[in-house]
Amino acid sequence: MKNPYIRLSRPLNCTLASVSVLIVMVTLHGLEVPSPGRSIITMIGMLVVFLFTAGGNALNDYYDRDVDRINHPKRPIPSGEIEPVFVLRFALFMFVLSILLSLFLPFFLPQLIVVVSTVLMIQYELNLKNKGFIGNVTIAWLTGSLFVFAGAIYRNLELPFVLGTLAFFATLGREIAKDIQDIRGDLGRRTLPMRWGVKRAKILTAVFILVAVIISPYPYIQGIFSVHYLLIVLFADIIFIYSLFIFKNPERTQKFIKLGMMVALLAFLSGGML
Repeated sequence: MKNPYIRLSRPLNCTLASVSVLIVMVTLHGLEVPSPGRSIITMIGMLVVFLFTAGGNALNDYYDRDVDRINHPKRPIPSGEIEPVFVLRFALFMFVLSILLSLFLPFFLPQLIVVVSTVLMIQYELNLKNKGFIGNVTIAWLTGSLFVFAGAIYRNLELPFVLGTLAFFATLGREIAKDIQDIRGDLGRRTLPMRWGVKRAKILTAVFILVAVIISPYPYIQGIFSVHYLLIVLFADIIFIYSLFIFKNPERTQKFIKLGMMVALLAFLSGGML
């Protein structure tokens, strides 16, 4: 992959993010053959997420260019393949394109989510990244809003909101765990573990993960999904809870939280398909 703009975009990450729209569609409508209209808005929604994520990745490389000269010297900017100003223009172009494309989706909530997410992403890179907990909340919100955005496309927010809320709290816990892991190398930042201490940060991580666990059975309790969903989501909950018992190794903790999130997605998919 030699083109610097493709490398800036990180297409694999963009594709994984855009699949959230597909997951929500299956969750809401099962495996029934989608109508032409639903197929079109699904493809548009996935492309909006893809372009937005590409813009966020490029913007991240622009603001991290000095750090990347040490940590990632082969990336397009530190390697000299592309000037920083062109990376910034590319990122802004991707954001504008995602907003314009969202206008083809049902009004007005999907467009609002894309605009707010764009503003938050820019603010995160400008100053929120270095402010600790508020930066963690921003990333968690952006992750959860992917599913709410998808739900807004299909004008059905109940299940996507549950999935988005689950993703929000699990991501928030994982972000704090990552800050605990990186506490020695986070120079110039004021992360939650730095402000409150590692012990309190671990307690807060546990609280957010347990909130995600408590929320997870909601679709089964409400009779929306069958026991198939419950069995898989309980396995995700076991992974979440296990991650809290290995907190002596924050790196493993945040990796297990990520694994739990993936199993939870599988549970929602099974709930939609069965």
